[in-house]
Amino acid sequence: MQHIEFIDTNHFERNYFRKKAASSLSLFIDFFWETDFGHLWKQNPSGFSDVLFPNTGYTYLLNLGTPFVMQVGDKKFPMKTDGFLPRSQVIECFHKPGNRLFGVKFKTSPIIFEKKINFAEYRASIFPLSYLADVSIIKTTKAAGSFSERVKLMSEYFNGTIQQYSGSLLPVQIVTQILAEFDQENNFSRSVEELATQYNVSSRTLQRYFETYTGISTKNVLQILRVRKAVEALVLSPDTFDHTHFGYYDHSHFYKHLKKFLQKSTLEKMQLHIPLLAKLHK
Repeated sequence: MQHIEFIDTNHFERNYFRKKAASSLSLFIDFFWETDFGHLWKQNPSGFSDVLFPNTGYTYLLNLGTPFVMQVGDKKFPMKTDGFLPRSQVIECFHKPGNRLFGVKFKTSPIIFEKKINFAEYRASIFPLSYLADVSIIKTTKAAGSFSERVKLMSEYFNGTIQQYSGSLLPVQIVTQILAEFDQENNFSRSVEELATQYNVSSRTLQRYFETYTGISTKNVLQILRVRKAVEALVLSPDTFDHTHFGYYDHSHFYKHLKKFLQKSTLEKMQLHIPLLAKLHK
């Protein structure tokens, strides 16, 4: 069985704990989450997979149970321990009884203040978390007795890190403000040059900020946001979906863009759920 983001909304709403990050962490963290699959194994003794669209940022994955398999793009990675997962590609996590995961969905990680890391070097794979996170806080968080306790421990730790380096926040503020602006206004036609002028930096500097803090270019980040919002709107109301709200010339333009962000197998499964996609495909 396969569950697809935006389509199988009940699965993702009912079988995951999720808590939005406090405002003090909002520049860096979107939310904390944890799987809640215990009641599903009787229905799915052989397991299931969850498919997520490309997204911005990264996820710290803490393995609280047995080994699992994570697919990034078209490559599968058996995981026995914790991982650092870039979110700019389609991912599919294969779950079996005994699997249990805790995650932190980052816009960008505060670790960048403590180590000279260029997140552009972390793409198209899942990486060991040991170098990219404090070992002691990871160990303490994994040993905690509940999701809420894990969220509290992580929040306190990252708040301390951010306060320590508060004088270095300007680049992160620029990046996250641009992300928020595009999320709220759907204005995906603005150029990098326009954005750079708005924030009083050069285009090259703005590109460097995005490459360093998100791992991908300004344009790629905005296109991921664009297609995610378009797909969400399409799934919620196929009959009233309007491609022009997201800057697409026509339905064909949207479909071509969508194909660039999805695995072929995922796109085929979506045809069954969304009649408009099947129509465009023909």
